[in-house]
Amino acid sequence: MNSQSSIFDYSELGDMAPPTSTLDPLAVEEMSRLSIFHGYIGVFVIAFLTTLLVTPILRRLAIANGVIDHPDFERKEHKLPVAYLGGVAIYLGLLLAFAYSIFAPSGFLDPHPSEVRQSAVPFSVLLGMTLIMFVGLLDDMIGISPRIKISGQLLAAAALAMDDVGVKVAAGVLTPIARLIGVQENLLFTIDLPVTIPMFGAQIQIDVVYWVGTAIIAIFILGACNASNLIDGLDGLLTGVTSIAIAAMLVIALGLALVSDGPLDSARVIICLATLGACLGFLPHNFKPATIFLGDCGSMLLGFMTVVVILSLGDTGKTPLVVAGLLIYAVPIMDTTLAIVRRKMSGKPMSEPDDQHIHHLLKRSFGVTRAVFTLYGIGAVFGVLGILVSLGRARVAYVFALVLAAFIGVTAVKIARLKIFQEQAEAIANARRRAAQGAAPTRGAAKRPTRRSSEDPSPARPTIR
Repeated sequence: MNSQSSIFDYSELGDMAPPTSTLDPLAVEEMSRLSIFHGYIGVFVIAFLTTLLVTPILRRLAIANGVIDHPDFERKEHKLPVAYLGGVAIYLGLLLAFAYSIFAPSGFLDPHPSEVRQSAVPFSVLLGMTLIMFVGLLDDMIGISPRIKISGQLLAAAALAMDDVGVKVAAGVLTPIARLIGVQENLLFTIDLPVTIPMFGAQIQIDVVYWVGTAIIAIFILGACNASNLIDGLDGLLTGVTSIAIAAMLVIALGLALVSDGPLDSARVIICLATLGACLGFLPHNFKPATIFLGDCGSMLLGFMTVVVILSLGDTGKTPLVVAGLLIYAVPIMDTTLAIVRRKMSGKPMSEPDDQHIHHLLKRSFGVTRAVFTLYGIGAVFGVLGILVSLGRARVAYVFALVLAAFIGVTAVKIARLKIFQEQAEAIANARRRAAQGAAPTRGAAKRPTRRSSEDPSPARPTIR
């Protein structure tokens, strides 16, 4: 594979361009997922070692500057303050790994031969993860409003859309619909204007796939950042679940690189390996008993990186692969859906925390460590299902998505109703208990008990209206 070192073209910001004339047909025939993985393994090592070694330093900085998480003795497991800033360690691991993928000398990185011109990790991904990290860091250090956090997430989504990362995810659904209703399949429409407008000219082009894809990117980024934040409630949970999900997506990414799917084949593999390495480098510090937490900057960052991989799976219009990625990411999606339905039905604000998440329920039944490993196992099952779905037809992916969405929806409603019924039952039981103990009536004022007669010494019962 050393003969393929010329695949890099550093003159264009690290673009990887494998000219067709330099490709060795024998090397292409012998190429496999494992050989591609070996070529990029250095990215994983750099991310792993950087995060592993930087995390203790950031822990000391967090303690010295008071960036710590205080226990509340209700929802949180830890009884002593624990340092934040774990997300900064993840960010530094990712950053150095991406830099290594661009500037590594020949022999340290062996890009796979491809029939499609390959690109380095898009600048929009670097910009987006930087925005997400800094917004989360501000929230960890000084606290910011949810509107500012959402604004930062939308800016990161806009950066991806402007760089065409993930905007084609809707093509797999919209193109068949366009074919069915008899309009042009590229869904690119031109509107003639009555007058010439500066910067627009006399025509306006509307790319339906692009704008629908942009909306999907915004929804995915908001959902993934907040889903990862919600599930980060037990030591090592989010870090491990993300590692399992990214490992499953890496298998799909290696398969796409094997068949030269598109220009993001190399970048997709690099992002998966860097994220996986950073997570595994942080996990020893974050597993029970955790000495440092991800914080909002870390949880949102991991959600962002995961959804970038999911969106990139549909870069060439293969929407079923995006569905497979969402299936792999099912654990955070299920928990978030349950939380939304639960709070909506109980009339509570969406931002109000509670102790009814999946990991809380499992913790009360099994304890922290067993609850974490249980969710690891569930995540691994969904990871295998996602890989299997990616190998099948589009209809299989959509059927799986439909079944999973129906299951999550019905379960969410059932759990929410059960919680409401339990709260109502507890309220009735408490009212009866107070009444039995002679507590104040619920409506109006109770009459002071008096003796009914000298012959009847028993006290009169209080009147409840």
